[in-house]
Amino acid sequence: MKFNLTAQDPLSKARAGEITTDHGAIQTPIFMPVGTAGTVKAVHQRELKNDIEAQIILGNTYHLYLRPGLDTLEKAGGLHKFNGWDGPILTDSGGYQVYSLTDVRKIKEEGVTFRSHIDGSKHLFTPENVMDTQRIIGADIIMALDECTPYPCEYGYARKSIEMTHRWLKRCCDRFDSTEPKYGYSQTLFPIVQGSVYKDLRVRSAEVIASFEREGNAIGGLSVGEPAEEMYAMTEVVCDILPKQKPRYLMGVGTPVNILENIALGIDMFDCVMPTRNARNGMLFTKEGIINIRNEKWKNDFTPIEADSDLFADVCYTKAYLRHLVHSGEILGAQIATLHNLHFYLWLVKEARKKIIAGEFYDWKEKMVKRLGQRL
Repeated sequence: MKFNLTAQDPLSKARAGEITTDHGAIQTPIFMPVGTAGTVKAVHQRELKNDIEAQIILGNTYHLYLRPGLDTLEKAGGLHKFNGWDGPILTDSGGYQVYSLTDVRKIKEEGVTFRSHIDGSKHLFTPENVMDTQRIIGADIIMALDECTPYPCEYGYARKSIEMTHRWLKRCCDRFDSTEPKYGYSQTLFPIVQGSVYKDLRVRSAEVIASFEREGNAIGGLSVGEPAEEMYAMTEVVCDILPKQKPRYLMGVGTPVNILENIALGIDMFDCVMPTRNARNGMLFTKEGIINIRNEKWKNDFTPIEADSDLFADVCYTKAYLRHLVHSGEILGAQIATLHNLHFYLWLVKEARKKIIAGEFYDWKEKMVKRLGQRL
């Protein structure tokens, strides 16, 4: 994997770049649609590629490991062959999903023991087998196993947690570097900075992660309930330490406003279930603000969902029609809403990139954040 910086905004730390993988190039800043179980919910691969113009998608190690399972994925030739997506794929380590299984997992030095949410069966994730698992899944970018601490989190726990995460990272790197990709293309390992909302722990973790000199770095443990101001403060601290010549990935973030503010702090890559999950519940993100399409006010609104959107080419769905579909429980409603939100998120980062290259990002961002957070 290669990363080239192409532009820097003069009034902020926002930057534009390009990541090159064996499955294609990624223009940054970028948002990555989340495909938890090998699919971005309610979206065909052709729509991801041709309509939404996604450049990279995510797969989830925990879910793919449990179902369809590694044997099936390996026989298929990896996730790219299994799901028909020929662009880059990033897989998380499963650490966040295990973190969310509070009542059915135990964390110790060896790794994480957990019970499947599907059938209750017992499993163990270690730094080594998580590397092996992601090799088999076949992602272009794979993540180190870490512990995502909750919010709030006591200082002592957060300190011990990052120390273990750093020891796990050494084991991940040793395993990754002693093994080879399975399907004839290269793979890249990203470490993850942790430290909750404690500045000294974030500084320490960022310094340790940077010392491993991998091709890219991630920031985890944010957007887990802390105030947005805390998120931005921790992101800024970490971005000032992580090397500028490597991509920075802020995991699990977030709202359109969160994305713009973190781009301004130097983040290059984002993912979040928000645009897809919220779409299925009738929440739409637009250039003028947030729409709850279930509300009565949209019942007889026959204007397009996005006034100047060309998302649907020769077909333009109205707010009234989409509201009808959602209230009727029609699957098409979830599909249209999901397509819209993902298109909006990809438009947002693409527009941010244009503004960075033109040297106009900061002023544009200041205007946009005031609009994007308002409810219509």
